[in-house]
Amino acid sequence: MWGHLPKRQVLLQSLTLASAIASMLMLYSGLGIVTNTESPIVVVLSGSMEPAFQRGDIIFLSNPTHRPYTNGDIVVYKIPGAEIPIVHRILETHDISDDHDRKGHRYSFSKIPGPIGRSENTPQQLLLTKGDNNPVDDVALYNGVDWLRGEQVIGKVWGFLPYVGYVSIAMNDMPRLKYAAFAAMGLAALIQRE
Repeated sequence: MWGHLPKRQVLLQSLTLASAIASMLMLYSGLGIVTNTESPIVVVLSGSMEPAFQRGDIIFLSNPTHRPYTNGDIVVYKIPGAEIPIVHRILETHDISDDHDRKGHRYSFSKIPGPIGRSENTPQQLLLTKGDNNPVDDVALYNGVDWLRGEQVIGKVWGFLPYVGYVSIAMNDMPRLKYAAFAAMGLAALIQRE
């Protein structure tokens, strides 16, 4: 198949393809550093946030550390042990400085999994979320606790592109399509002439 191409040309095309892939990975990693989140771009996989976001929308995240989350913010969070992050709106927040919030409510931190680095200078947040299209809040998703910790939030939504994520959904639903697309791109990169 590549008999008509010199070995040097095949090697050059392979290096060009590898450079393009490495550049995309570096760009994604750089975007994660700039936005302060491990996943700066996420695809919406369900209809729980309709009408705000449809299945297949791509959403862009940032995680500003200097600003607390507020009621109405749309966030992406991950529950320990869960595979897929969840995109939902914050219904209620509680700023915690020790065992009490500003209203004097006491919270048992033994019921909240994971370390909470509490100090007088850095209040923590407890969050209650809900999908816009869901009839009830997300407490049932929190694995036995009543509140989501602010540290479990991957990022806050700041923008979206409608329907662009359907390509990703199709490739995950049909693995053969994914392999065929990657093979076609690799083959095209190898046989094209510059």
